[in-house]
Amino acid sequence: MGKSATKRKTHKAVKPVNVSDRLRALAMNLRWTWDADTQRLFASLEPTLWESTGRNPLAVIAQLPAHRLDQITHDTDFLARLTAREKDLATYLRTKSWFARSTNAKQKRMRVAYFCAEFALHESLPIYSGGLGVLAGDHLKSASDIGTPLVAVGLLYRHGYYRQEINPDGSTLAVYPKYDFSQLAVTDTGKTFSLKMASRKIKVKVWRVDVGRVELFLMDTDLPANKPADRKITHHLYGGNDETRIRQEVLLGVGGLLALEKLSIKPTVCHQNEGHAAFCGLSRVVDLLKQGKKKDKAIDIVRRSSVFTTHTPVPAGHDRFTPALTRKYLKPLLKGSSLKMHDVMDLGSENPGNKKAPMCMTALALRLSQRANGVAKLHGEVSREMWQSLFDVKKTSDVPIGHVTNGVHWQTWLAPEAQPFYKKYIKPKINGAGAFDDPWAKVDSIPASEIWSLRNTLRRRLVRFARQRLVEQAVRHGGNAQDIIDAENMLHDDALTIGFARRFATYKRAPLVFRDAKRLIKILNDSKRPVQLIFAGKAHPADADGQAFLQQIVKHSKKPGFKGRVAVIENYDMQVGRMLTSGADIWLNNPLRPMEASGTSGMKPPLHGGVNLSVLDGWWPEGYNKRNGYAIGDGREFTSRAKQDDYDADCLYTLLEKTILPSFYTRTRAGLPTRWCKVMANSMKTVPGMFNTNRMVGEYTQQYYLPAHEG
Repeated sequence: MGKSATKRKTHKAVKPVNVSDRLRALAMNLRWTWDADTQRLFASLEPTLWESTGRNPLAVIAQLPAHRLDQITHDTDFLARLTAREKDLATYLRTKSWFARSTNAKQKRMRVAYFCAEFALHESLPIYSGGLGVLAGDHLKSASDIGTPLVAVGLLYRHGYYRQEINPDGSTLAVYPKYDFSQLAVTDTGKTFSLKMASRKIKVKVWRVDVGRVELFLMDTDLPANKPADRKITHHLYGGNDETRIRQEVLLGVGGLLALEKLSIKPTVCHQNEGHAAFCGLSRVVDLLKQGKKKDKAIDIVRRSSVFTTHTPVPAGHDRFTPALTRKYLKPLLKGSSLKMHDVMDLGSENPGNKKAPMCMTALALRLSQRANGVAKLHGEVSREMWQSLFDVKKTSDVPIGHVTNGVHWQTWLAPEAQPFYKKYIKPKINGAGAFDDPWAKVDSIPASEIWSLRNTLRRRLVRFARQRLVEQAVRHGGNAQDIIDAENMLHDDALTIGFARRFATYKRAPLVFRDAKRLIKILNDSKRPVQLIFAGKAHPADADGQAFLQQIVKHSKKPGFKGRVAVIENYDMQVGRMLTSGADIWLNNPLRPMEASGTSGMKPPLHGGVNLSVLDGWWPEGYNKRNGYAIGDGREFTSRAKQDDYDADCLYTLLEKTILPSFYTRTRAGLPTRWCKVMANSMKTVPGMFNTNRMVGEYTQQYYLPAHEG
């Protein structure tokens, strides 16, 4: 794959003379999003502005008062810190990577193109909605850290997903800001191309985001040259109807390849992260047919060089389009090739030959990818059962879908307050890190009192953050003085704190803990062993049931027995996620098994000594060793949803009453919860070393990317 000229230009070691220009240049590479020292540098420009802009350094620089800019221009200490961060970035970019150290000349020619509909890199770049985007963003960061040669392709959304405001009655208000791209870390590549979309051509602009060593290219149709309907294609993430969705997916899969071609980038492997990008494989087949390849040969070439990851164990969660809609948007693509529409429909059909069967994007991706995987061991099993009918095999074990268990990019999610602890005891390698490094094996040598001290620090930090957000919510709702006082005094610094923050899909059962309200009230209000719950999360704006779940919890939080003990924080984003996963003592996860594909949020608390309390679903069956957290139930599945909810809720309450609270609140004379500290240490020792994206991308590289490249 040819390198883009834009990347070479970005990475030249030329320092702008102007301080604001130097700061902008530093901010334009998102490596700062996982470097705490650079974040502190940006925050020190104007701490209040840093917070009010959503920790967006470009917005801070743009709004910085002239007198403050003059101050830092003549502040030798600040300039020394700026120079140090510039040098650190330069060192990071030139350090020989794990991939460079461990591959031969042929393997080094591999170039992976990674397609995804959303990327969560930082809250200041709001082109994500939830877990899929978080996983994709962490994937790029680890590809940069370990040097896997990868470029990424997505869409640049003018209005993003949505900002969530919770009304006083608990209902959700979806707010769609219009983002100013000049204050986002996106660079205009100067490249545009035309894409045939149904009956007309649209103009597409390509932007670039630098993520350490990795380039992410984002497509934008909100251009004056396009008709209003076409400009809206890149307005909202997951917005609109099926027609909006298929237009976005044609842009992602078909347009994404055109964007790479315009940039002179020739991938040897295409990785479609979820079915939204499945038209990528189809477009590649058409290109080969136009070059004179036979149909079977073209499909074989595409299959051998394609990787597909499915994230959805729920049948309804896979995109499907009617034959008429599919025909409308794919017909221009097929023009000039020997591929017929019935061939295309059969490739994407769950019932080949049935003319009324919809185009299923997952089926299309599976048929055009030789290497496919789920995102946890259990999810791989579920996926093989779900898609067995697509393959000519008698046993589910023969279905060609494997698994690569997800992870998290630990530097992104590590609380700044934990940095001194990590530098003293864990000592992880940053520059030149290996894919399979495990510095957390050193946890055994850390005094229990030190881990407990870290826990107390982070819990207090979370409580302060929650109070601040709750005060802001009370003010916005027009609350009286007592409402604001109540918000300021919510929660306790030393109470066992349970966190729950994720997408509010109904199968995740956010309100399950309230199933027996009287029993829960007794648990929360034990004067000697108090417990508090902090919730955050969004449902899709069209998911009325998910919104109703959130409303239930808000209403519970205002009732006697729960008030002051249950908090709901609005506008769930990466910042809220970082605060909760680092500050909670217990991370609660109670999906309806086996509907949780992976559930990466639970991989973040153990970085901070947090402990999982989870149904045996997603990644937890692989992570749980009976000493590093708690399992809700034993994995049994009831046919009755009510019985399942009753069983799981009872197991949850019993664990809290009989095991968790005695362990947390039984202290030595020095105030140390010895039994609890053992669980915390085991959690920190066993989870982060395995469930991180360096390991994950290393597995993709060795087991999927390199075989696809060499095939």
